[in-house]
Amino acid sequence: MSASTDVLVVGSGPNGLAAAVTCARAGLSVTVLEAQPTIGGGARTLDLGLADGVVHDLCSAVHPMAWASPFLRAFDLPARGVDLLTPEVSYAQPLPGGRAGVAFHDLDRTVDGLGVDGPAWRSLVGRLAEHADVVVSLAMGDRRSVPAGLLPRGVPTALRYALGMAEQGTPAWSARFRGTVAPALLTGVAAHAITRLPSVPAAGAGLMLAALAHAGRGWPLPRGGSGAIVAALVADLEAHGGTVVTDHHVSSLDDLPPARAVLLDTDARQARRIAGDRLAPRTRRALDRFRFGAGVAKVDLVLSGPVPWEHPDVRRAGTVHVGGTRAQVAAAEAAVAAGRHAAHPTVLVSEPSVVDPGRTVGGLRPLWAYAHVPAGSDVDVTDAVVAQVERYAPGFRDVVVAARCVPAARLPHHDANYVGGDISAGAMDLRQTLGRPTFALDPYRLADGVYLCSASAPPGPGVHGMGGWFAARRVLRQVFDVRELPSLAPGPGERRP
Repeated sequence: MSASTDVLVVGSGPNGLAAAVTCARAGLSVTVLEAQPTIGGGARTLDLGLADGVVHDLCSAVHPMAWASPFLRAFDLPARGVDLLTPEVSYAQPLPGGRAGVAFHDLDRTVDGLGVDGPAWRSLVGRLAEHADVVVSLAMGDRRSVPAGLLPRGVPTALRYALGMAEQGTPAWSARFRGTVAPALLTGVAAHAITRLPSVPAAGAGLMLAALAHAGRGWPLPRGGSGAIVAALVADLEAHGGTVVTDHHVSSLDDLPPARAVLLDTDARQARRIAGDRLAPRTRRALDRFRFGAGVAKVDLVLSGPVPWEHPDVRRAGTVHVGGTRAQVAAAEAAVAAGRHAAHPTVLVSEPSVVDPGRTVGGLRPLWAYAHVPAGSDVDVTDAVVAQVERYAPGFRDVVVAARCVPAARLPHHDANYVGGDISAGAMDLRQTLGRPTFALDPYRLADGVYLCSASAPPGPGVHGMGGWFAARRVLRQVFDVRELPSLAPGPGERRP
């Protein structure tokens, strides 16, 4: 590559593609460079060779932000032919003795199922679900400005959200619920943060995701897999003149052709290495202090039938958090944070065929699973994952046809942003939630013409495109003096017939 371009994007994850689409729609020439042979970063769907025709989601599988993210909402995936399939049960938490916490998409059914704690769930989660757009604007903001739409109508919801985080993110989390099912149900979703529990950042993420479970399209799975989201973004980019180049590793800005702006969809440490001396000493020191968190090991399985969950309602869930009670999940997360493998790890499971029967081929279906492990673990956790699921789904071993594990230490081979298996591209502690990647007033601009647009920047991890959108908006304004943001809506010829 030698030709100059207006904008170069390094990395083709959802954030990088969001930045590329935004800039291309503003009339700029855009090229995306991807080190891997396939595009999409954490939103790829591939045939792993475990069974003929059965495809697996390489990282993300379930996408509440596909309809809730302000960027993706404006981009309008359904209008572009991406089917977001909503399971009857957004997520579930099986418990010992055949019990389970079940978060139905229908809030009333969830409340009824939680018995004595139903009213408390409605008061905490249900009231946030009623104003999910406000919760998302707070959680998905740039951490430097007042979210759009917050004032004045969103203030009561913002206060409720903040009080919920203070309650569920501290030892006070035991005060609200009287039973064991509701707290376990909320703890499972908070554990997505992969950090010690309770913690304020985990509570913030958990409450937002719990609220989205009962709002809009719930926790949908794209028909055919996560790659459908990437395909829609790439199609739009190419329709507006942008290009994607795969198998192109970038180790330094000196490797790049001339460009007026470079957006890095890389983790913060990679960005520091790539930008090198272009960064001010203060910025280099700040990025050197950036911390990564605990990791995950990915286990992909092929099953000959559905997971035989003991509780029948769990069989309807798009996502299952396998970890047991609140105390058991907290103990497992504490072990991982201390650098030890938990005896009974927190495991996230998704069986896409629950809502997407087309994912079943010749009677075989994929199962997606993550286990939380210490950073950099090289342990194959397949047996541990199977054993953990078997505790709540007796006979599970009998339906497992094939499996493969990617230990945490090997995840960076699939996506360099996942340092040590950290799929959040940075520890989700309070400091890095507020000051991600640094406490600079502009967290995206690293140097003149160089911007960070990954999950290491606000608002953090997830398939939402917001980091890329925020960074691209600054590029348009600061580098190209474009003051009016381009529309993201599909044109008449781009809409689903």
